[in-house]
Amino acid sequence: MSRTNLLQQIRKMRFEGASGGWQAGRLRQEETTRLLKVCERTFRRYVDCYEDEGLQGLIDKRLEQVSHRRAPVDEVMALVERYRRRQAGWNVKPFHAWYQRDGGKRSYTWIKNQLQEAGVVQKAPGGGKHRKRRTRAAGPGMMLHQDASTHEWVPGVKWDLVVTMNDATNEHYPMRLVAEESTASSFRGRSERMFRTHQGCLPQELAIAGLRDMTAANRYLDEVYRPTFNAEFMPPAPEEGSAFVPWIGGKLDDFLCETYEAFERVVGKDNCVAFEGMALQTPKDRHRMHYMKVKVRGHHYPDGNLAVLHGPRCLARYDAQGQSIPLQLQGVA
Repeated sequence: MSRTNLLQQIRKMRFEGASGGWQAGRLRQEETTRLLKVCERTFRRYVDCYEDEGLQGLIDKRLEQVSHRRAPVDEVMALVERYRRRQAGWNVKPFHAWYQRDGGKRSYTWIKNQLQEAGVVQKAPGGGKHRKRRTRAAGPGMMLHQDASTHEWVPGVKWDLVVTMNDATNEHYPMRLVAEESTASSFRGRSERMFRTHQGCLPQELAIAGLRDMTAANRYLDEVYRPTFNAEFMPPAPEEGSAFVPWIGGKLDDFLCETYEAFERVVGKDNCVAFEGMALQTPKDRHRMHYMKVKVRGHHYPDGNLAVLHGPRCLARYDAQGQSIPLQLQGVA
């Protein structure tokens, strides 16, 4: 017996017992409706149907009808075949986004249920120990996360995907594939969120686009993937406004750079500072005749250039090979 038929039988048995007590005067109508868990109007309708058609009149015929909104079998088969052929392994959420961009009208829940029933998508395991979900920041700019995830983003190669994300809206800022995460690729806080989503769709998108080169993949991130991801998965911030403010502190180069402890050293008798096998010559300036035995600080910039500073003053700048660059060419007085 199907579950629907079983429920119908239980419903008829309960009605017979309760209505028999009502008709015999053992139960008032209010008590009868409470036993059947229905309102008095529904109970009176049941009594009328029972008197006209007997127990058959109590069957809810809607349960035996096929909904007019039910999807045709060929639509379901085409959906599952598309997933198997082109986007197998995708998370359901990004797959649903692609489905909608191609003109699909079904809901995310419907798509998920059809793929799970077909066995091409596994149900997520039940949650473990309950953890209270942290509330998102109230407004954009109040908290930013940055982290990198090592993954096989293209077949046979493992790169690091570095993502900077707004905590309030999940908006993604620069996304960059690099050979290996380093200080040069990260200058903010850290977060582990969102990488499961990216691992479930970005490799497949790169494969569909035929991209295996890191430069071409980064261009795809900037021009296609990130704008589409933000448009589809950004919730509104809990509060209006923004915590971002204009930067008024001058050039950011000396903030977004590497400062080496080993580079804080005393200048040699030849007025040179040793760094990674190079001898960086400190020039004479109007403040001092020489810098022998003076402690200086070194900055290593993302473009590979270097600088030697004494306190707040930049003494000299160098290219990646250690050749001096005139300060005027760097915009430094």
